[in-house]
Amino acid sequence: MSEQTMSEQSTPRTRGHRTRWLVSGAGLTVVLGTGSVVALTQVSEAQAPPAGPAPVATASVTKTDLREQQDTDGTLAYGAETDVTGRRPGTITALPAPGTTITQGKQVYGVDATPVPLFYGKLPFYRDLSAGIPDGLDVQELEQNLKDLGYTGFGTPDGKFTAETATALKQWQKAEGLAQTGTFSAGDVVLAAGPIRASTVTGALGGPAAGPVLKSTGTAKIVEVKLDVAEQNLAKAGDAVTVDVNGATGTGKVLDVGRTAVPDKDATGQANGKAVITVTIKLDDPNLGGGLDSVPATVHFVKDVHKDVLAVPVGALLALAEGGYAVEVDDGGARHLVPVKTGLFSGGQVEISGPGLTAGTKVVTTS
Repeated sequence: MSEQTMSEQSTPRTRGHRTRWLVSGAGLTVVLGTGSVVALTQVSEAQAPPAGPAPVATASVTKTDLREQQDTDGTLAYGAETDVTGRRPGTITALPAPGTTITQGKQVYGVDATPVPLFYGKLPFYRDLSAGIPDGLDVQELEQNLKDLGYTGFGTPDGKFTAETATALKQWQKAEGLAQTGTFSAGDVVLAAGPIRASTVTGALGGPAAGPVLKSTGTAKIVEVKLDVAEQNLAKAGDAVTVDVNGATGTGKVLDVGRTAVPDKDATGQANGKAVITVTIKLDDPNLGGGLDSVPATVHFVKDVHKDVLAVPVGALLALAEGGYAVEVDDGGARHLVPVKTGLFSGGQVEISGPGLTAGTKVVTTS
């Protein structure tokens, strides 16, 4: 089609005339969505809509940032479970209810009618601690917990087990109903990096305390995604993402990107030939998932960003029969086609460029 023909035929005054012209004059198709077009059939004169004014929908060309996203399935839950194994001999006399949140100094379970509380730390207690032992980080960890719980007198936790440390320890033992020995044993507490949530109780009241007691998780819900290793560049720690959960949409940040690839499995548990890594995401709104302990989620990772581009609704695109696209500019009621090049499609918008198009230009659209 020549530019003269396009110009001569592109000033219809009604929406009905525009439709007939698109079909019989230019052989165009209307773009309904990203990459989707519908071919229009020939309209006879007998079927043509009556002449007369008909409103058309218009939209303004905007300058904006468009983001290309990739959607990946995940799960919103409390994360992986950790086994809590009792190390104190005796009989289990107390267990938490599933879902219970336990913080520093609070009882995790009971043995022989005495509590086994939660201490915070990362280095496992691996020896008995008492006066005269060599200095160590495990002593510092013990002193830090005693200080956090209000038992002091030894100064700044420094890894030296002094007489003052033994005194503070005896005070804690008395408060807990333990024998005031001044010696700390690894089985006296449960150690975790922070608060825990009892997820599954594996021990039984009256059962042996030295063995499996329960399983725990963190207290905050996280989203875990199994990401194909070929797409690992999609996620970096600190990246912002959008998450859909149970009909609601929220935002979050990537906490961790796994460095160990494992075989992916289908719904039946069979390996499907792919390798995946685990990406962990923290939600900005912890209540997004509601009261469910576990629920499917969809994570929208940003693949690419085109900044300060001209964009129109996808419904404004017209696919030319001879190839390429155009938009119909509405200039105070007079309309003409402008050929455009398309770029990124995102969220119902499409990046365009074309002669004379600027932010604020009005274009005819179906959406």
